[in-house]
Amino acid sequence: MTTFYRPDLLYADGRFVSNSALVAGDDGRITGMAAADTASAADTVVDLPGRALLPGFVNAHSHAFQRLIRGKSESRATSGDDFWSWRGTMYHAAASLSPQDVYDVSRMAFLEMALAGTTTVGEFHYLHNAPDGRPYEDPNLLGKQAIAAARSVGIRIVLLRTAYLRSGYELPPNPRQVRFFETLPEYLANVEALAGAIPADSAEVRVGVAPHSIRAVPLDALRPIAAWARDRQLPLHMHMAEQVAENEACLREYGRTPVDLVGSAGLLGPDWTAVHATHTTAEEIALLAEAGATICACPTTERNLGDGIFAADEAMMCGVRVALGSDSQTQIDPLEDARELDYHLRLMRRQRAILDQIEGELLAARLLDCATMHGARALGVQAGELRPGAAADFFTVDRRDLSIAGHAADDLLPLIVFGLDRSAIRDVCVNGRLIVRDGRHALADEIVGRYAELHAKVWAETRGAAR
Repeated sequence: MTTFYRPDLLYADGRFVSNSALVAGDDGRITGMAAADTASAADTVVDLPGRALLPGFVNAHSHAFQRLIRGKSESRATSGDDFWSWRGTMYHAAASLSPQDVYDVSRMAFLEMALAGTTTVGEFHYLHNAPDGRPYEDPNLLGKQAIAAARSVGIRIVLLRTAYLRSGYELPPNPRQVRFFETLPEYLANVEALAGAIPADSAEVRVGVAPHSIRAVPLDALRPIAAWARDRQLPLHMHMAEQVAENEACLREYGRTPVDLVGSAGLLGPDWTAVHATHTTAEEIALLAEAGATICACPTTERNLGDGIFAADEAMMCGVRVALGSDSQTQIDPLEDARELDYHLRLMRRQRAILDQIEGELLAARLLDCATMHGARALGVQAGELRPGAAADFFTVDRRDLSIAGHAADDLLPLIVFGLDRSAIRDVCVNGRLIVRDGRHALADEIVGRYAELHAKVWAETRGAAR
């Protein structure tokens, strides 16, 4: 039996077409496109009148628990003036969470992602230990809580289990990071146990490997972690060149910047995703391009933290795939991240449509690819595009929504990419199962209620401190 999803307009091969249906099999995979009126009596038909259907978004870099920080770090009095002082607010949230709390805050973040059209999340997970730093009886307990949260909401998760071995070069262990720390043998044993607990054919859950950064994982530990991941064909993600101070510390330790160091060690490859890569040179971008690596930019977080502007034009001109992530959950809106890739460059260069100068796709299609297929490739999942064999993951938008009113089929994509309000998203499907229908998720009220209680508990002692 197959299911026909019949919208007004279907995004296929870079354009919107009418009178066409997306067809999916019982396994949740796309079998193809078909004329809308060719469904048989044996087929299930899901009519989506007044709607346009697009591939589901892929969030390649998320720290779900940081949803708790939103709005709590927007004052220099409480969180300082840069990334390094902002971490104090993040540490407070991280130290406060029980396993149940991790589940509740993760569900809240994943619910917001689902309602924004996200169908797959790469959860860069580094909360491992109890608040006092001791391992739980199951060292993967908190990671499994994040997985359970994604399963509850209905989105696919790639749990990028993070290695965090030290506080930094020539730095003593930071007591506020005790929930993150493991030794190298502990990390390898724990990530192997987690990967072994996930069925190899699971369509909903995968495991990936995430050495946090070169400041947290030195080169002599990075080598065996990368080898372990590649033996098992798992994706590798790592924060790289996010901060100028990170590059300077790496230069002091190794005489090279993080990208140059990892590239010269022969560790870059098509399975490698450099997260942020904000402070990279043209030569380093060329190294990533030559290796076939992906860069995952997180523009809404990078602008919030004042990190800097990612040179998306240089990366794309070199052929580097660019994926997107919500990172600290400052804002969960994949299209906002996509359009900011270009908007940030416009402000810096005082010109318009910077990424439109690159040969190939039109600008709106290029940015949509960043929010969909490039993230799927970075996470090693068959998703992010509407093609036979890929997961039946999609979202729909209401064509009558005020934010895109007055469109024709040939200008709908730029209207969506540059102007869509998130509230226009009406349906979200993951693996052939509708998890959002008519803008509603069945568990939304429960999830928001639990989160509100958690939020009040975590911030009760600081209430009134922020101005």
